[in-house]
Amino acid sequence: MSSAQRSGGLTALLRRPPVHALPEASIREALQRMDAARVGTVVIVDPAQRPLGMLTLRDVIDRVVLPGGDLGAPVAGVMTGGVVALPGDASPHLARLMLARHGLRHLVVTDGAGQLVGVLSRSDLYASRFAGSDDLVEAIQSVRGVDSLAKAAARVRKAAEAMVELGEGSGALGEWIAMLNDLVVQAAIDLAEAELEVPLVPWCWLAFGSEGRLEQTLATDQDNGLIFACGADDDPEALRAGFLPFARRVNEILDACGFPLCKGEVMAGNPRWCLSLGEWRACFAGWMHSGTADDLLNATIFFDFRPLAGDWQLAAALQRWLLGIAGDTPLFLRFMAANALRGGPPLGVLRDFSVDRETGHIDLKRDGSRVFVDAARIYALALGIAETATVGRLQAAGEALNWPRREVRALVDAFGFIQQLRLASPREPGGGANQIAPASLNELERAFLKESFRQARRLQQKLQVRYQL
Repeated sequence: MSSAQRSGGLTALLRRPPVHALPEASIREALQRMDAARVGTVVIVDPAQRPLGMLTLRDVIDRVVLPGGDLGAPVAGVMTGGVVALPGDASPHLARLMLARHGLRHLVVTDGAGQLVGVLSRSDLYASRFAGSDDLVEAIQSVRGVDSLAKAAARVRKAAEAMVELGEGSGALGEWIAMLNDLVVQAAIDLAEAELEVPLVPWCWLAFGSEGRLEQTLATDQDNGLIFACGADDDPEALRAGFLPFARRVNEILDACGFPLCKGEVMAGNPRWCLSLGEWRACFAGWMHSGTADDLLNATIFFDFRPLAGDWQLAAALQRWLLGIAGDTPLFLRFMAANALRGGPPLGVLRDFSVDRETGHIDLKRDGSRVFVDAARIYALALGIAETATVGRLQAAGEALNWPRREVRALVDAFGFIQQLRLASPREPGGGANQIAPASLNELERAFLKESFRQARRLQQKLQVRYQL
């Protein structure tokens, strides 16, 4: 199988070629180029087309026109240097997070050589803006201690609950929740880093599970880890000992902010999940070449990872390595497929749904969304798909395997509907998180849920055929 990393990335969002100028170009020339292209931003590049800075119309007004400056002066003298850039294969979520984190309105996109590819604005990245988002971002960014961060995190949860009540779609709402939660995690890391010293080597904070897939619901605990660089002359045990107090402090702060400590101890403060790049590779390789029940459980958690803070390239290197070997482990993928086929959607033989006899509830996560998540993960590993979100994985798998678009759309819609119900499920009387009573739904909702479970069953059948199970 090909290990090519298939992902839409930021390049797919670019609408027009970037407007750029050399540092010695005049301010007037930069303005003329912006006017001709009908844009409000020009990127200043070196002769090799690597971004050096950025100039907007607002900058020209504030720095040249109002002070009475010279439009014939070099643009280098008034540009904003140190642009925030991301590679073209980076995820839109990461781009949105960077904009919020740094309070930016534009983001530069580069290729593998660091050369300018394009510019994305906030409007390019935000298909929909939720009311009050900017206030929430500001509240998170302005915290000065754990107490204020906990209050900001509580505001995020309250706002998310209000959005659920208004019936916002699970996809956009899930990404919105993930972005704000990511900012909370980054703020927690900043607070811990201000308190404690960390080893002077590159490191990266990782999110696993639903957080790694951008599919968090309103009730979620921590699933995180830490990856650090370790040279040939470095002692991984010594570096780990240096990182653990910091990692545990982050876990403590997040717990105070409403993200409970993981009962399974899948946290960066656990020495098992505070590892060098080489150690993480050894973990993944061991899981894939063993295939025990514990290994399969680990696969459902750890194979859905993404970076949250620190040196993102460490996570990228781990993912490239993983996708490069995963397709060459057919036996492990077959084990994963067999595990994914255990249990299935709660479709009744005589009735619409098979419910718990005592409570009358069904588990939307165990019997619904898990089917889509597990199948999408297997296809991603088998086909070298870099995407971590379930929807993105299904879409990429459908494209790679030539599934009819209507089939893919049906799978995506089914998963989205179940996720929508999961977001609302904590408010179901008599049921916990992810529990819902079909009897509490109206006729149309029950019909949608039944069809969603049918789509889950069809996806399981695809796995069954592919792996001859």
